Order: sequence, then structure tokens, then C-alpha cells
Amino acid sequence: MKTFAFLPLLTVFLVFVPKNSWGQDQNERPNIIFIITDDQQVGLLGVEGNTIPNTPNIDRIGKEGVVFENAFVVTPLCSPSRASFLTGNYAHHHNVINNDKLGLDVISHTLLTWPRQLRESGYATAFIGKWHMGLDDSRRPGYDRWFSFKGQGDYIDGVVNDEDTRVQTTGYMTDIINEKALSFLNTQEGRKPFAMIVAHKAVHWPLLPAKRHESLFPDFKFDSVAVKQQDITGKVALNNENIERKAFYEYQNVLPERPESRRGRGRERDMVVADQHRCLQSVDEGVGQFFKTLEAKNMLDNTIVIYVSDNGMLMGEHGAFNTKRWAYDPVLRIPMLMRYPRMIPPNSTRKQMVLNIDIAPTLLQLAGATPLEPMDGTSLVPILEDEDFPGRKAFLAEYFLEKVAPKIRPWKAIRTENWKYIKYTEAGIPAELYHLEKDPEETYNLINDPDSKIPLARMSELMDGFVPAAQ
Repeated sequence: MKTFAFLPLLTVFLVFVPKNSWGQDQNERPNIIFIITDDQQVGLLGVEGNTIPNTPNIDRIGKEGVVFENAFVVTPLCSPSRASFLTGNYAHHHNVINNDKLGLDVISHTLLTWPRQLRESGYATAFIGKWHMGLDDSRRPGYDRWFSFKGQGDYIDGVVNDEDTRVQTTGYMTDIINEKALSFLNTQEGRKPFAMIVAHKAVHWPLLPAKRHESLFPDFKFDSVAVKQQDITGKVALNNENIERKAFYEYQNVLPERPESRRGRGRERDMVVADQHRCLQSVDEGVGQFFKTLEAKNMLDNTIVIYVSDNGMLMGEHGAFNTKRWAYDPVLRIPMLMRYPRMIPPNSTRKQMVLNIDIAPTLLQLAGATPLEPMDGTSLVPILEDEDFPGRKAFLAEYFLEKVAPKIRPWKAIRTENWKYIKYTEAGIPAELYHLEKDPEETYNLINDPDSKIPLARMSELMDGFVPAAQ
């Protein structure tokens, strides 16, 4: 029984329609600005309820558009998630399955991304910032404007690839990315529609804020999560209780590049979380500059602005701090905001489960195009047009073995509105089952609970029968 299977999309050539369902002419195709941060968990933005008022411009995207309250990634790791945003596919289809260096450079040159498809249809395209699929920072196909850097890059005085020329920069990388994005925007007035990706290094470790923001929030205190013993003991894989503690593979030159020094800022939780907010300040300033420029050029209301993160983080939940790669909601959940007043009323919210693989088909449809290849994701346009439109009832998430993180074993997970089932793909590691309706913090593992046999059987059947669209 293949419940919740998705029908494959037909492989068709890119075409335009005279009018979209909301009455948009093809010569009024929207511009697109897609902003992605790194390792930003849900809850750092004012629009998400944060009481620290340091993100008014990012918040404006949600206040004048829509906040997706249940947005998730299907692989909670930088490289696979970014490839899923760009292609609309699961990692097991686009093959960027981890952050290991070897092979990603070649694979990421072959991806049929939504900017690549839009460029073929007449869009001007730009990639500004952190590519982070391999260490190669050379131009990928589909971008008229290219500004990037190798791997993680550096917050301070990084070396970049600016239009195929290696350049030593001076300054703060978030500011430099914002400046390059603004320069591209200033060349677009009166020209063909544009699609620009602004990919920040922030708020990735080592969390170095700009000099002007280093002393913000001096009294910040992080409320640590109270962790119950039953939570710890129910997560054998997370706590490595029954897993042999050794490197399962030799590193063979695939270690991730070492980050910059924290420059004496320490690793205390109060300082680390405060530095997340401080790093976001520069991102927020850039968003404000984008708004100002678009308004000055009378392009704002015909520009789709999207704000997301590539994954969340555990920040004390389940006894783990500043770590990702796991199947728990604080890692899978991401902020997702979208502004497009031609079809999204202000102060909108959507509660349906939406995924990073949904972005590519959504943007292609809003641009009046159909995908050139099948996609696992589904367009969010019906949800945007009708808040009561039924969303997906379940989704698959997955994580693959990495040589750079050998203690985190591969897993697959099925999440529905009320349940989550996590199955580690190697023998000997206990599975996990959580009743999200009663236990949203995923504290009590019900895998051995006799009263949970029926939901366990149903979730196991869902996992065995789950068929993404492109399969």
C-alpha cells in the first residue's frame, strides 16, 4: 500500500502561459529575491515571537506577506538542503547527500536548478554568497552574475571568486554579500525580470558579528532547555550509548575546512546565542537595503522576496547544543517567509506542512513556467491562494552517512501532523516513535510502548510505501 504517494510530473519543455490563474500577464513575470541563511533555527526572528527587536526588515517580509508556521527541510544539513531548495528534489535524487568534499564539486555543476531554468526562459540571474556544495567556488551553470567563495568562507576579510577572478576582500562578509546584491539590483531597472539568490554565511559557526554589533544585547541570557532523563535514555543514537565510539572511516582528506577563530568570544551558551542575534543584525540591514532599492525603482510589488534557512539546530533540546543532522523538529524546522502582494495578503499565515523541495516548483509556476524535469516537491501556489487548501499529510526526511561526522548514523524519518517515526538504517540502533500531538518536544520515545503498536505499524507502512514524485 503506497499511501501519500505523489503522482510524477511529466517531463515537458519550459513554456509560458499568457496569464496565470491570478491574472498575471507573461510580460509581468515577477522578479525573485531568495535569501538563505545558514544554521538559523526557528525562533530568532521578531515575527516568530522573539522579544529582541533586531530583525524589523526580515520581519517585514512576513508581516507584508506570509509566515509558513510548519516549514521543514528534508535533509537537515547544509549541502543537501541547498541542493533541494534549488532543484525541488530529495537528496537521494539530486545526489548531494552530505557535506563531504569529494564529488560535490562535480555533482553541483550538473544540477538543473530553478535559476538555471529561468535563465533559459529569459531571466537575468545572480548568485551572491555561499554556495557550499563542495569547495570549488567556480561559476555554476545558470548564473549571469557570480560572487561566491570556497566552502564555508570567512566572516572577516575572506577570499572570494568575483566574476571568475580571485579577490582578497577587506571587511565583513555579510556586508560584502549585501553590497554585491545591491549592485546587481541597481543594474536591473527597466530590463528583463531577474532572479537573485543571496546566500549568507551567517549564522554559521564561528558566529562572528560585525564590529559595530559586537556589543549589542549586553544583558542577553539564554534560557536553557530543561531535559528530562527519559528524553536522554530514549535517544540511544543521539547519546551514542550502544554505538561503538570510533571513526568508522578514515578521513582521507574530507575533513571540513577549519573555521575561523572565535577571536576570544568564548563558547558559553549565552554568548553563542547572543552572537546569533548579532550576526542576524547585519543580515537584517541588508534586507532593509533591498526593500529601499526596490521601492526606489518601483519594483517592490512585482518582486517575490523569500527568506529561509538551510536547516535548524538543537540548542539544548535533548541535551545537545549547537548541532544539526538529527531527525528532531528543532533541526528539521526552518523559518520560511514570503512576500508577493500580487497574490499574498499581508499578515498571512499558513499551517500546512511545507518543505524546502517545494520552493523550486513554486517559483517556476509563479514565473509562468513548468519544470524541465520531474520534481519531488509540489508548488505552494494552491496553498497561497487558499489558506484552507489541504496540504500534505506526511513527508519523508533522510540523512546519509558522512565521513566528517561518523558518530551520527544514517536515518530515515516519516513525519505526519501528529506522529514521527525515526528508523536508523543500520542494524542494532533502536528506532524512535513520538506522538507529536501530545508530546511536541519529542521527549518520550514510544517505540516499545504496547499501546502504540497500531500507530507504529501505520508509520512503518508509510515509510515503506513513501514514493516521492520523481521516483
